[in-house]
Amino acid sequence: MSHSLHARLRTVASAAALMAAATASQAALVDVTVTVQNLQPANSVAFAALHLGFNNGSFDAFNIGEVATAPIISVAELGSGAAWQAAFAAADPGATRGAVTGRLDPGMTRSATFRVDTSVNRYFTFASMVVPSNDLFIGNDNPLQYQLFDMGGNLRIPSITVGARSVWDAGSEIFDPAAAAFVGTSSMRRDQNSVVAFNFAELAAFNGLTTAAGYTFNSALTADSKIYSIGFNVAAVPEPGSYALMAAGLMAVGFAIRRRRSDAASGRAATV
Repeated sequence: MSHSLHARLRTVASAAALMAAATASQAALVDVTVTVQNLQPANSVAFAALHLGFNNGSFDAFNIGEVATAPIISVAELGSGAAWQAAFAAADPGATRGAVTGRLDPGMTRSATFRVDTSVNRYFTFASMVVPSNDLFIGNDNPLQYQLFDMGGNLRIPSITVGARSVWDAGSEIFDPAAAAFVGTSSMRRDQNSVVAFNFAELAAFNGLTTAAGYTFNSALTADSKIYSIGFNVAAVPEPGSYALMAAGLMAVGFAIRRRRSDAASGRAATV
């Protein structure tokens, strides 16, 4: 076998290895559609945008019994989540972060799709303000609580359901319906400087008030009430056109090798 043929074969082998590696990397990428639903009936609680991140499990936004810091306060008070997103990015630069935007009134559903590398971002973290309130929210205080994907990239948790008993009070703003989001004037807010704790019962104090959506609020919650769901639908990411081009290149190299062999055989026959 000629030196040139050896070189061509090495090229084919290298290209095949690169293609295999690229295919494996592509397999770890999935599109995850996150669908959120307010499970409460008309006139009950609503939710601000859901801030979320697919991550490596290193971002811990808050802890029960501790003073709330700026990241979770930015969610619990008025729901913007700007500081939460910034802190998440700093703690885990490789995370896929975003939000399912828009207020989620009783019975409503919203969704958004995110591209996730399941080889590095197997965990899911979320936070959303509960309204009406001064500083109530839902979210996971343990960053390792929800491992969505296993080591093979398979979805482990198809949905998360949040109950009323899991509503958090950031302890950052004094309870005052007149200053509460969704029913009051936010400019009247005052700092509380307490600690994070569970506290869904506070919502009943807003009963009878008119919300920003125009309905008269009625909490009607018990500790066992299911208030919020997060569903996950996973789809494989289509292979980009570059893979098709790489495959075409391999075919061209293979064709060139076959042609060289054919020409060499013809040359030998002509000299006999």
